[in-house]
Amino acid sequence: QVQLVESGGGLVQPGGSLRLSCAAPGSIFSRNRMGWFRQAPGKQRELVATFTSAGSTNYADPVKGRFTISRDNAKNTIYLQMNSLKPEDTAIYYCWVYYGGTNYWGQGTQVTVSS
Repeated sequence: QVQLVESGGGLVQPGGSLRLSCAAPGSIFSRNRMGWFRQAPGKQRELVATFTSAGSTNYADPVKGRFTISRDNAKNTIYLQMNSLKPEDTAIYYCWVYYGGTNYWGQGTQVTVSS
């Protein structure tokens, strides 16, 4: 079982910033696809930003230029820096890793963008 531990969600005003963190086991951290998805109320879970197994990045169109995914290999942690947040970014954000043919998810962290 792969345990992903997320942190960093909260309430922020439009135009503000948040940074999400996700700690993963060191045994899988550097060799697998990892990233962030989100699910808004009444909508399907959708990709936000991911690392491929080769280490390149992939972003959903709505967040390009505003969100940045990064990683700290020494801490086995990935981050999602979210800038210029909009109300439509409100969702539960999930950390994700694809390992051994299985998708693993974190518990989710709520991000609410509202004035």
